[in-house]
Amino acid sequence: MTLGLEVEYWVVDETGRLCDGRDLVDVHEHVMPEFVGPLLEIKTSPHEDVTALKRELQETLRTVLDAAEATGRYLVPLGTPLTEHDSPATSSRGELYEQIYGEFVASPKNCAGTHIHFEKTNVKRQLDLLTALDPTVALVSSSPYYCGSRTVHCARAQAYRRACGERFRPFCDLWSYPDSVDAWTETVHENFEEFVRIAADRGVDEATVRASFCPEDTVLAPVRLRHELPTVEWRAPDTALPSQLLQLAEDVDRLMTLTDSTPVVTGEPGVSDDEIRIPPFEELQSLSDEAIRWGLDSTRVCEYLKTMDFDTARYDPLSAQLSGPGTLQPDEARQLRLDCAARLRADVEALDDGNFLRPVQPRIQYSAP
Repeated sequence: MTLGLEVEYWVVDETGRLCDGRDLVDVHEHVMPEFVGPLLEIKTSPHEDVTALKRELQETLRTVLDAAEATGRYLVPLGTPLTEHDSPATSSRGELYEQIYGEFVASPKNCAGTHIHFEKTNVKRQLDLLTALDPTVALVSSSPYYCGSRTVHCARAQAYRRACGERFRPFCDLWSYPDSVDAWTETVHENFEEFVRIAADRGVDEATVRASFCPEDTVLAPVRLRHELPTVEWRAPDTALPSQLLQLAEDVDRLMTLTDSTPVVTGEPGVSDDEIRIPPFEELQSLSDEAIRWGLDSTRVCEYLKTMDFDTARYDPLSAQLSGPGTLQPDEARQLRLDCAARLRADVEALDDGNFLRPVQPRIQYSAP
């Protein structure tokens, strides 16, 4: 089973302020712009193992970091920019999102995530398993701040799924296990028709929406089927340090590979030679909520992850390392961004084959400039 990565990073200047990074897309073919200027996407080709994935991600990040630093800029591995920003959309489709989402567009503008693409094999099992692995957000959460306030362990997931407004939650929140792949696809198309209706209410005509979006484009949920690639895309994790994301990719890929020959069934969670057992969806929702709120401080979440064959000791989420006040001031946010940018550079340089996890670093604390 091949897999590939897409990781979003914030761009800041030498003072830690968010700044435009769109010109950096020219330094490497695997750098893509996002729909706001201070956000870039670093992607990889599909690979059959995580070691090859690591080599390409490391090479691309080195190239981009060198180019950014040559112009006094840095990349920041945070799930949110810590304080709110309101950069305008930089693409025509982004402008449509702004118009359609209205005041609720603030959450996607202030969130940076990781997308892992898995080659389609047994799609129903893959959809079920990736849905059941949603509590792994606790392993790589990278920001407890949203719009300047300390909120929950994984502020990005909370904001992206819940701050989008009730009408948009079906597009952004975790979906339940599907009865079949056809049922999943039917839900995608039903949601797209609702998206067309919402757009019309916001003054965007149907022809424009259908010309600018396909049904799967409007699915911003943690799990998404991509027909053109074709992959099952997992969108649950925050952006984070590459070593942590590669560890997560390796662990999840191991389980995903099992779905070729091992049934995924609902029951008491656990992994055996005969089956992968996942919890009922209501129980999973409760686990995900705890993972978002408390991270690895939740004993229940840690126990669940261990039953699903994750060694939580191999992770040191950045969110738990950010030490600061309940309300973050702009100068404090700028300093934390620069601290995390330095962590990213060090992490990229320290990567080596087959050993993704870096030694635990001291806690990052704000110190006034």
